[in-house]
Amino acid sequence: MTAHPETVDALIIGAGPAGLSAATELRRQGGGQVVVLEREATAGGIPRHCLHSPYGLREWKRLMFGPAYAKRLVQEAKGAGVEIRCQTTVTALHPGGEVDVSAPDGPRRIRGRVVLLALGARETPRAARLIGGTKPGGVMNTATLQSFAAFSKHRPFHRPVILGTELVAFSALLTCRTLGARPVAMLEPGPEITARGVFAAAPRALGVPLYRNTRITAIHGRAQVDGITVESNGVQRDIACDGVVVTGGFRPENALLRAAGLALDPGSLGPRIDQYGRLTDPAYFSAGNVLHPIETAGWCWEEGRRVARCMAAALNGALPPRDTAEPLAVDGVTQGDALAYALPQELCAPAPQVPPAFDRVQMRLRQPFSGQVRVAGQSHWIASRPERRITLPLHPTPEAE
Repeated sequence: MTAHPETVDALIIGAGPAGLSAATELRRQGGGQVVVLEREATAGGIPRHCLHSPYGLREWKRLMFGPAYAKRLVQEAKGAGVEIRCQTTVTALHPGGEVDVSAPDGPRRIRGRVVLLALGARETPRAARLIGGTKPGGVMNTATLQSFAAFSKHRPFHRPVILGTELVAFSALLTCRTLGARPVAMLEPGPEITARGVFAAAPRALGVPLYRNTRITAIHGRAQVDGITVESNGVQRDIACDGVVVTGGFRPENALLRAAGLALDPGSLGPRIDQYGRLTDPAYFSAGNVLHPIETAGWCWEEGRRVARCMAAALNGALPPRDTAEPLAVDGVTQGDALAYALPQELCAPAPQVPPAFDRVQMRLRQPFSGQVRVAGQSHWIASRPERRITLPLHPTPEAE
């Protein structure tokens, strides 16, 4: 570890869509030296693994596959003068924007005048879902499946089962087809699929049965999966298969935040931010799926750009003090514990000439709800099923008006 940390103007942790778009925008805003740190050997994030469309429509009005999309993100960042350091893992966050990293040439400390945490999210694994049985090969999450498809000629199974119906589960369905595998079933533990209803047509079109109200109670096999036991409406039965893809249940990558003592939101499990994207330590900003598991690549790309403009303003001393922030008030979601989270979680007095990165409140529900809610003193009618993005206009707090 060097005695004196290397200092850069802006440090970006994570080279996915949010991180790379933010880095590019910072350079375009005159953000000085911008460095991106990425623990993988190649920048581009999850889209590198996704051999399907659609990507790129929001960003460049073009229909692209994941690897081409990731490549363009990297090209734009480098073209703007961004330095990308791959195989560099951040091991600790310190107050004021100092971070410890482990790189091929050894450990060091780097200080960013502003730091963006674009850490992304991860799927909930089998163990956390309390699925019993043996531990054979062929059980994996979507990211692992996509890695097989993108970077390996090995086919991990021929007839898997896909557990889950979030958008990523339908990505897994398409990836299986790319690999030459034919799923024997998609399973949804709840009464309705998590993605919008139109997606239920995809497995039907591919001849894959979709079973609702069905959960896996056990996985069987020794060297390789040879079947599962499922329960549906109190009745158990076995399904023959040679693999299980456990999809969705996304959680923010928040281990670094927890270790650093940065405030987390108990609903999203991501960092608490103000409308400029700042964490409780104002040297740190955040964008992308570490805030809201999980949104599309295009959504994260746009969010990265918006937060980058606020970071550029911070470099020029144009943002209000972070300690003026007050909690966002959300009232009226009274049907049980329906509200999963709302962000930004705090509001500062507005900064003259600096548009907020988050000019709308983003909300998600855990269970269906319809009714009147008050957000930041304004009334709105909402009606939504769980895991649907809800956005509502964000007005200044009464004290800031």
